[in-house]
Amino acid sequence: MHRMPKTRINRIKLVLAEQEKTNRDLARELGKAESTVSRWCTNDAQPSLEMLYEISVLLKVDIRELLVSTAP
Repeated sequence: MHRMPKTRINRIKLVLAEQEKTNRDLARELGKAESTVSRWCTNDAQPSLEMLYEISVLLKVDIRELLVSTAP
């Protein structure tokens, strides 16, 4: 069975790494399961826009920094 390449939609993992934070840190701050945050970081799942906003506030970044640019 041929798998489609995974589309990178969010940059949560990169922003966490830049801030030397872990999935566990973010999960704890959001009150979410670590497995949920892990799936966001691997782009297996995507947070809602509301959750993305909450993440941006917690990480003190512009919400656009959490999204992969689609510009050429």
